[in-house]
Amino acid sequence: MLRNRKLALIVLSASLALFAAGCKKKAPPPEPPPPPPPPAPVQQKPKPTVSLTAEPNSIERGKSATLKWSSSNATSASLNQGIGTVPTSGSREVFPTQTTEYQIEVKGEGGTMTASARVTVRTPPPPPPPPAPSKTLSQRLADEVKDAYFDYDKSDIRPDAQAVLRSDATALKSIFNDLPDARVLVEGHCDERGTNEYNLALGDRRATAARDFLVNLGVPSSKLSTVSYGEERPQCTEENESCWQRNRRAHFSAGR
Repeated sequence: MLRNRKLALIVLSASLALFAAGCKKKAPPPEPPPPPPPPAPVQQKPKPTVSLTAEPNSIERGKSATLKWSSSNATSASLNQGIGTVPTSGSREVFPTQTTEYQIEVKGEGGTMTASARVTVRTPPPPPPPPAPSKTLSQRLADEVKDAYFDYDKSDIRPDAQAVLRSDATALKSIFNDLPDARVLVEGHCDERGTNEYNLALGDRRATAARDFLVNLGVPSSKLSTVSYGEERPQCTEENESCWQRNRRAHFSAGR
C-alpha cells in the first residue's frame, strides 16, 4: 500500500513537472543578420571640354589664317583636314584654298568632345588692267589740240578761232602737266597767194597772235615757240577758197 502511494507521488510529480515545462513561454527566433552595406558609388571621370577659333575667319585666296584651340580634361587631340595629332592646347597656321570647316577632337578619361571653326576663302578681285601706254607729245597734240584758222591776208584772231584756242589752252595745260619737259611749236601757215617773203611774214604774225592768245589764257610762254612756214607746207593744193581756207592756219607740233 505504501509502495503504491510512493509510485503515485512519483507519477504525480513527473506530471506536474511536464505540465510546468509545457507552460513555459517559447523563446523568439534569432534576429537575421544585417544586410551587407551598398557598394561605394563609382567615381565618374570629368568630361573633356574644347574650343576652336580661326583668326581671321575670312581670307583672300593665297592668304593664311591661324587656328587656336584650348581644352581641359583631355589627354589627346587631333585636327581634321589632314593635320592629325596636335597638342591639347595650341595654335596652327593654315593656308586653305577654298572655304574649309576645321574640326578638333579631344579625348580624355571622361569621353570625347569636338569643336569646329570655318575659314571662308574669298576669290581676290581681278588685277586692274594695265595702264594704257602713254601717248607721245605728237600724238596728244594731234588728238587734243586743233588748228585755228584766219581770214585772207589777216592775222587777227576771229571769233571761231578764239573758241578753238580756248579749248587748246585747256588741252595744252593738261599736256604740260603730264609731260613737264614738253615744248610746243606754234606754226604759222598761209595759202599760196602772195609772194613767199610776204607769206613768211604773214605766217609769223599768225603764229605770234595764236601764241599770245594762249599765253593770255595761262599757258606758260616758256613752253611755246613760233615758226612761220608761209605757203611752204599746204594742207591742200586745190585752187579754191575752201582749200585756201584750210591752209590759212596756226598749227601745233612738238617743239624742242
